[in-house]
Amino acid sequence: MKTFGKIVIGVVICVLVVLGVLRITGLDPHNRIPGLWLNGQLITAPVNDWSFTDNVPQVHLQTETWYLLPHSVTINCIAYNHNLYLASVYPGHGPRTWNDDVMRDPRVRIQIGHQLYDRELSLVTDPVEKAAVLQARARKYPLLKIPANATIRVFRVFG
Repeated sequence: MKTFGKIVIGVVICVLVVLGVLRITGLDPHNRIPGLWLNGQLITAPVNDWSFTDNVPQVHLQTETWYLLPHSVTINCIAYNHNLYLASVYPGHGPRTWNDDVMRDPRVRIQIGHQLYDRELSLVTDPVEKAAVLQARARKYPLLKIPANATIRVFRVFG
């Protein structure tokens, strides 16, 4: 039993060391592979016009999971009426990890280039606003089609 206890303690220490190193160095997502912490220069000033993201194909989004580790993903962004929106399109039934995280805790970190923005997301429930954002999405990403049975959530960035 003493050997088993030492092995368990050793594994726990190794996991904590790895998480500590990743916290310092970050672990950005890559395409469809999620990551952990995002690193960059934190921008605290409010952004009044997000239209500069029209030239940004994708951003990284970091949420907090229920098990207290960050979860970061690569996602498309849409600027509409000077605001920033994030949309998720899930065909059929599938994992909605970052969506579920945002619904539980709306505080997120957005990485655009090497800049970080700590903001809050709000689910868009107004059908007119949602339709307008999805039209802007279709103009920015003409090759991305929405499947007929897809679940679509649109979030507005605040702050």
